[in-house]
Amino acid sequence: MGQTLSEQILSHAAGRMVAPGDTVIVEPDVVMGHDSLSPGIIKIMRTDLGIQHVIDPDQIVLVLDHVAPASTVGTANNQKLVRAFAHEEGIRLFDVGRGICHQVLIEEGIARPGRIVMGSDSHSTSYGAVGAFGSGMGSTDIALIWGTGRTWLRVPETIRVQVRGRFQPGVAAKDLALKLEQVLTIAGATYKTVEYHGLEWMSLPERQTLCSMAVELGAKAGIVPPSGEVSERFEVPEWLFVDKNAVYTRSVNIDLADLEPQAAAPHSVDQVSALGKHAGTPVDVVFLGTCTNGRYEDLKVAAQLVKGQRVSENVRFLVSPASSRELKRAAVDGTLAALIEAGAILTTPGCGACMGRHQGTLADGDVCLSTGNRNFRGRMGAPTSQIYLGSPLAAAAAALTGVITDPRDLQQKD
Repeated sequence: MGQTLSEQILSHAAGRMVAPGDTVIVEPDVVMGHDSLSPGIIKIMRTDLGIQHVIDPDQIVLVLDHVAPASTVGTANNQKLVRAFAHEEGIRLFDVGRGICHQVLIEEGIARPGRIVMGSDSHSTSYGAVGAFGSGMGSTDIALIWGTGRTWLRVPETIRVQVRGRFQPGVAAKDLALKLEQVLTIAGATYKTVEYHGLEWMSLPERQTLCSMAVELGAKAGIVPPSGEVSERFEVPEWLFVDKNAVYTRSVNIDLADLEPQAAAPHSVDQVSALGKHAGTPVDVVFLGTCTNGRYEDLKVAAQLVKGQRVSENVRFLVSPASSRELKRAAVDGTLAALIEAGAILTTPGCGACMGRHQGTLADGDVCLSTGNRNFRGRMGAPTSQIYLGSPLAAAAAALTGVITDPRDLQQKD
């Protein structure tokens, strides 16, 4: 019988053929911890489990990105603790300003095709963009891997998403991700892998957008076959391939010719409809960033739309690059200058306002158009605030007009 990509990866790691529902014990290739949860993980490992040292420093990567730079004394002390732990244990550390953990691990080639990459962040599904089995785990599970080098997993069933065609003008990978939220719903892929097909032409940043959002479907992992640009940039194991005999628990077909800009309305990521349904809704904040849409390509399309214009006087336009490398790329070709000249507020590379702890926390009643991945009540600040999710183009359009606007309307005027 054929195997899906996640079944192949877990079979290789377990040293035997596995099938959905099997329980396997594996040694993850990479285990990532970030600043928000790593202090607690260290405590669990050393105090609760009584394990004083990690078993394999090379297996672990630590990134300070969630509240970077620190916003309070408590946060600063926690980050200081993580730095000391990394130094004591000889663990790779990417400090404040390097960028969002998921972006950094892909940029550094730490996440690679065929690898198992576990993280203390739910959006670790992002690593499927390069053909890895990426998944988030709780703090106790991460602590156990740090201390023993191993973990157990149940082999997930797989949902196949077959995409046809190419994006129309004004439509992007984020719109596809949101459309899948509408089709599958927030729990439609619970403890399953979502495998995306028909995307050989799709860029790595676009694949990262899709895989980041896989967890919003409830997925254990999201994987794009490592073809096209990914196969050119990374070495793909011979044993990892699309098996025509693989068995899927469900298949979903999406024709990009029919896809238009989408938006997720408050307060659920699967409350998705055509963005035009919300056209004219006033916004107070526009947030361009996150592991879903904070890369150079995202900044560039937004800059192209706002170049030579000024954002609405009623809008705070926050821009948080996903990493220092993406920031540098945007600075070199004038993308960054165009955003700043239009009135954007630039923040340190990292998670930024995404989870409401600093660099743009929403006030009571604020309405935000965000390129992030979550819009539940209180996600970015006050429980009475409202978050709409959209693409970078939709964000730029809202920043210019002060209201939710179909970006195609502004592109036509250009």
